[in-house]
Amino acid sequence: MARDQITGKGVMSGNNVSFSMRHTKRTFKPNLQKKTFYVNGQKVKLLVATSTIKTLKKKGFATQPEAK
Repeated sequence: MARDQITGKGVMSGNNVSFSMRHTKRTFKPNLQKKTFYVNGQKVKLLVATSTIKTLKKKGFATQPEAK
């Protein structure tokens, strides 16, 4: 299955629990999006989780080219 190309975040497994407390297997998939980043002035397309995008915005990583 696809994984986040920065953090390596991937699919997790767990249980669906119904009202009757019956447990059935299920998977939790990360919310992956294609995002263009600028690294050393070059465009790089990466498949990253939305939580990773949020963290990179908070830390100040460039998602748009710097103005000259």
